[in-house]
Amino acid sequence: MKPFLYLLLPLTFLCCGSVFHPSDSNISPAIIHPDGQNISTRIDCPEGFHRTSADSGSFAFFLRQLKLKPDGSPVLLYTGEEKLWQHVHCAVIDMEIGTKDLQQCADACIRLRAEYLWQQKKYDDIHFNLTNGFRMDYRTWREGNRLSVSGNNTSWVKKTNPDYSYQSFREYLNTVFMYAGTLSVEKEIVRRDILKIEPGDIFVVGGSPGHAAMVIDVAENAAGERVFLLAQGYMPAQEIHIIKNPQDELLSPWFSNQFTGELETMEWTFPNWTLGRFN
Repeated sequence: MKPFLYLLLPLTFLCCGSVFHPSDSNISPAIIHPDGQNISTRIDCPEGFHRTSADSGSFAFFLRQLKLKPDGSPVLLYTGEEKLWQHVHCAVIDMEIGTKDLQQCADACIRLRAEYLWQQKKYDDIHFNLTNGFRMDYRTWREGNRLSVSGNNTSWVKKTNPDYSYQSFREYLNTVFMYAGTLSVEKEIVRRDILKIEPGDIFVVGGSPGHAAMVIDVAENAAGERVFLLAQGYMPAQEIHIIKNPQDELLSPWFSNQFTGELETMEWTFPNWTLGRFN
C-alpha cells in the first residue's frame, strides 16, 4: 500500500476499480503483427484509417516508438507475478516499474510524460502536483532537495548533493507516485475536445476508486473520424499495457471518438468529458 499524506485519501484507493469482461477472443491477425517491436509496427490501423502526423521530437512520436515486450507476454505485477486478468490487453510496454506497489494507473500516465521529457532533456518541464496541491518539480529535486512531509504539510529540504542521473530521476518519480494519484491528475489536466483527441491525452476520473488511461496513438479517416489506442497501469502496480476494446467483436485495441456519453473499456467506464491533457 502506498503511504499517504495526512488528510489525503490513501492513494491505493484513488486508482482503480474493476469492470470484468469475461470474453477472451483473439484479435484479428490483420491488426496485430507479432514481430513488431513498437506500437507503430505491432498494431495496424483499421481499414480506411491512417495515423495522424507526428514530428520526430513530439510526444506522439515518442509514444508510437515505445518498445513492446514479445507478443503474447503477460502483464506482470510489481512482485513479478502475473496479473489475474490477462484477457484485457493486446500488448505490454517494455518498461520496468520497480519492485514496490507505486506505479498504478495515474502514475503510468505521469511516467510516460516524464520519460518523454527526460529523453528530450526538457528537465525544467518535469513537474507534477501532489494530492494536496504541492508542486513537486524535478528541477528542485535534482539539485539535492527532498520532500519533507509533516501531517498534510509538504516542503523541500536540502538533503544531498545535486544528482542528474537517471537513477535519481526514477527516485523522484517514485516519490511522486507515493503522493499523487487520480485526484491530483484530474485537477492538473486541461480539458480536451473528444473530436480532437491526440496522443498524450488522458481519460481520468479522480476518486476512490478512480482510474486513468493515456491515449498513446491516434488514426483518422477521410471523414474526420478518429480512433485511438489506450494504455493503462492498474492496481496493484503493474506493467503498462495496451488494452482491447470490449465493444469490438474482434476485440481490436482501437476505440472510436464517435461515442456519446461514456467510453467503456475492459476495466473502467469513462464519461466523454473526462478527457484532458497535462498543460
